[in-house]
Amino acid sequence: MSKEITGAEALMRALQNEGVKTIFGYPGGAIMPVFDALYDYTRGENKVFNHILVRHEQAAAHAAEGYARVSGEVGVCLVTSGPGVTNTLTGVADAMMDSTPIVVIAGQVGVASLGTDAFQEVDLVGISQPITKWSYQIRCPEDVEWAVRRAFYIAKSGRPGPVVLDFPKNAQVNKTIWLANTDLGLRSYNPYPAINPTSIEKAAELINKAEKPFALVGQGVELGGAQEELKAFLEKANIPAGRTMLGLSALPSDHPLNMGMLGMHGSYSTNMKTQECDVLIAIGMRFDDRVTGDVNRYAKQAKIIHLDIDNSELGKNVKVDVPVLGDCKATLPAITQLLEVRKHTAWIESFGTYDRIEMEKVIEPAIHPKEGPLLMAEVINVIAEQTNGEAILVNDVGQNQLFSCRYFKYKHNRSIVTSGGLGTMGFGLPAAVGACLGRPDRQICLFMGDGGFQMSIQELGTIMEQQLPIKMILLNNNYLGNVRQWQDMFFHGRKSFTRMLNPNYRTICDAYHIGYDVAIEREELVAKVQAMLAAPGPYLLECAVKEEDNVMPMVSPGAAVDEMILEVSL
Repeated sequence: MSKEITGAEALMRALQNEGVKTIFGYPGGAIMPVFDALYDYTRGENKVFNHILVRHEQAAAHAAEGYARVSGEVGVCLVTSGPGVTNTLTGVADAMMDSTPIVVIAGQVGVASLGTDAFQEVDLVGISQPITKWSYQIRCPEDVEWAVRRAFYIAKSGRPGPVVLDFPKNAQVNKTIWLANTDLGLRSYNPYPAINPTSIEKAAELINKAEKPFALVGQGVELGGAQEELKAFLEKANIPAGRTMLGLSALPSDHPLNMGMLGMHGSYSTNMKTQECDVLIAIGMRFDDRVTGDVNRYAKQAKIIHLDIDNSELGKNVKVDVPVLGDCKATLPAITQLLEVRKHTAWIESFGTYDRIEMEKVIEPAIHPKEGPLLMAEVINVIAEQTNGEAILVNDVGQNQLFSCRYFKYKHNRSIVTSGGLGTMGFGLPAAVGACLGRPDRQICLFMGDGGFQMSIQELGTIMEQQLPIKMILLNNNYLGNVRQWQDMFFHGRKSFTRMLNPNYRTICDAYHIGYDVAIEREELVAKVQAMLAAPGPYLLECAVKEEDNVMPMVSPGAAVDEMILEVSL
């Protein structure tokens, strides 16, 4: 006769069956039986899981995101009920916006107490449903294995995203016979839609007739593992490509068909050519407003082909001439097979006109300034050169994010971890924790502003405890820089509560036993970057950068993407 086990023990077995190796968590009353079961799975010769104790539950969700982004696996969080799990919901919403597969498992009061406003009770399923792919309450231990299998399958299949499991205490402590359940019960869920051959043929026909084709590469290529299929597609027909922020490492920075980043702070040429191309091929991207600018004036001259695995995205923001529903790992080669070999030499060379203008007016002054304080782009460019495209970029939100996305370099896929859709300040530090644990074989470079850093500064404790060799670059301008830039440009320079009085970061790093240095002078920058990269453990390099530097070029809110501002006089 099979031995009975608790629901908490069943959860451990179910997570082990899913191949989980790392869990980010924070214990509390309503999840204590699970943490008690976890004890035996994190110690000794039979250790199964590496549990990372974060310092705040929001950090657990962001760390799970960072882990998932770089590893291609599902990130896992384990937290308690009430404020424990509500603290994770910013990370859950972030994961939903950026299609990141995470599973959050939260304690809950016993079923008998539900609806009584018991201590630390919250209607988790109700509040999380709008920001998850699936949210479910496990009310009895018999459902644990089925719910976990279903949660992981939903999180990682199709268009990935977050799943939340609400785990009442009675289901954790009551006992059940362990039985492997093979029926997921997902009759209405079709994560991999069948490819329509007609749409493939129409797309190939449009591309073959195009004189000025242009591809827009999004994170869907990374999520689908279709980087090689993308290169084969682009190279056969010689199609230039721009990349979204989340899709930056889907194509190597030095690939000859890579024309740069799209959108509000993207490359001059990619935005201008969006308005000149005759066929626009969007691959695994969602036509976000930061990419399109004024959607009513976006690429009106072009026939638009959109490849996406999520049918709801096709035609949602931009009218599409040929929607291609399906996984781009399958749809890209299907189209490539029908493509003619083309050159498009003159069209590709025409990007260079805009590139030269941007280099002269924006890039060269930003990365090689002749005088004055350090600039953010200058610092990032030095680190990009020293890491030679081999590092993973993690950043927070704000000017540090926009500058680092513009100037960092990528040789390998899954090399950028950033908060795109939700734009979550405080994301960077915990996401770097997850990225470092997800890919311990790669260098992690984390860029932060002084504002975002202080939103999750407590995670220095996690980094200290785990001795994670994250290289943290603090671009300190004593401002909430991006908001300050908008105040200067669009609110008559009225800097309303954007200047910051900052702490002594050296003292903070000393308290956490983390290596620290500060770069102030241009002449010392390279040596200090090299020392940071060579340091064996965690290290923070504070860079005293120009206080009122601006991210350029820029598409102003409400403007068309070809109405880019290259310089600003304030």
